[in-house]
Amino acid sequence: MSFSYDYDEADGHGQMQLSQQDVAYDPNFVPDYVKSFVVHLYRYIREKNVYEIYQMYESSFHALSDRYFKETPWPSVDAVAHYVDNDHVFCLLYREMWFRHLFARLSPTLKQRIDSWDNYCSLFGVVLHGVVNMQLPNQWLWDMVDEFVYQFQSFCQYRAKMKNKTEQEIALLGQYDKAWNVYGVLNYLQALVEKSAIIQILDREKEGLEQFTANDGYDYDGGSNVLKVLGYFSMVGLLRVHCLLGDYQTALKCLQPIDTSQQGVYFTVIGSHIATIYHYGFACLMLRRYVDAIREFNKILLHIYMIKQYHQKSSQYEQILKKNEQMYALLAICLSLCPQVNLVDETVNSQLREKYGEKMARMQKFDEEAFAIYDELFSYACPKFITPSAPSFDEPLVNYNQDAYRLQLKLFLYEVKQQQLLSGIRTFLKVYSSISLAKLANYMDVDETTLRTILLTYKHKTRAVDSDRKIISNADIDFYIEDDMIRVVESKPVKRYGDIFLRQIIKLEGVMNNLDSIKLE
Repeated sequence: MSFSYDYDEADGHGQMQLSQQDVAYDPNFVPDYVKSFVVHLYRYIREKNVYEIYQMYESSFHALSDRYFKETPWPSVDAVAHYVDNDHVFCLLYREMWFRHLFARLSPTLKQRIDSWDNYCSLFGVVLHGVVNMQLPNQWLWDMVDEFVYQFQSFCQYRAKMKNKTEQEIALLGQYDKAWNVYGVLNYLQALVEKSAIIQILDREKEGLEQFTANDGYDYDGGSNVLKVLGYFSMVGLLRVHCLLGDYQTALKCLQPIDTSQQGVYFTVIGSHIATIYHYGFACLMLRRYVDAIREFNKILLHIYMIKQYHQKSSQYEQILKKNEQMYALLAICLSLCPQVNLVDETVNSQLREKYGEKMARMQKFDEEAFAIYDELFSYACPKFITPSAPSFDEPLVNYNQDAYRLQLKLFLYEVKQQQLLSGIRTFLKVYSSISLAKLANYMDVDETTLRTILLTYKHKTRAVDSDRKIISNADIDFYIEDDMIRVVESKPVKRYGDIFLRQIIKLEGVMNNLDSIKLE
């Protein structure tokens, strides 16, 4: 049975301690409920009791944080260490949670950002070079990688705002120039991938020699899942970092060992699932692989639509909703640049039209108003790009935190403007099954040489290179030229009967939920 805290019995004591913390935070003061928490968590980790660890990590930690540590950090690791036999690994894990709570609830100082980096270096160093004999929940292991990348991103944004830095902060930045260095971040993630041998494990699994995915990454033979699962999630971390840097080819290459068309271990943690598909889809969008992006966004949005009601009490619920809205915006962009609505489920399409139907209609015109909407949706839905390089302290201090975002926006809008001519040619190709070059040139008010250039541009812009270096088409309408005649080949949509069943299942669940809410007298 999962361990829980009886708050009612210690209510008065808890309120007294909370008021003490409001007056002045004492990092060395350890209330009874914190002592009980760390003692039980330490015991369950030693027992490899993954279920109880998960309950304490996902429920108890957040409950205590909400009640007692809304505006203050948790007690310091030095204060709780003697309750857990000064266990080095547990203290590193506790500090990782301590810093995560600090970043989520408060504003960390520069020194705390640097200390958090040092703690991650020590924790990953133990995993990479020591013997870790414990099992941790996938949720916690994902959160480690996710928070590691988030704090790197946050540090880069913080460092790039140089105008208001004090002399002490500038001196610290110069002194600890290796903290959150982009090469250090990438090296740790890559080292976890390589040391875990996760790529080889996934390859052997395809041959039926491993049960990694079937066991959700856990080791049921008494071993440890920590290195393997951290290595697995580090591939998603690398995908995310390279997206933040604007290197989309490398981002997708890092994720290649994970088959997103199948339900892998990334699927077991909702945050991991959403982050994987969001960054994968965004990278495909920027590489003009619109069909791949549409398919993945459609799948994840349908999945969120079906399961979000079960996460309403989760601490991640707001983040799920935010990413859900961002991916609808990205899907609207993809379908405006590559109008293949047949790839989208009816439920997702209905939600999309409700949110962005009017804007998508205006985006098809490719005028100044349309470009403003593309700008708006991209700015809302894109990742928070970073400039990883340190500032030059010898030059006048300026803020450069928006430089990477402005560059990616400029590249994206340049691509959108190149699509302007294609919208016209697509309209004519939809009407005709065959048409002469001279006739189409006359309709478009251009000469035949210019028309051939436009047609060649259409061929180029509707094709992309996939992860296997193969050329793929995004076009719903294709053509070839034969004796000065344009022959149009329109792709026929494939009927997907599974969508019908999914829609009926969702409707049935809605009816059953309504029936459950009815109280019979």
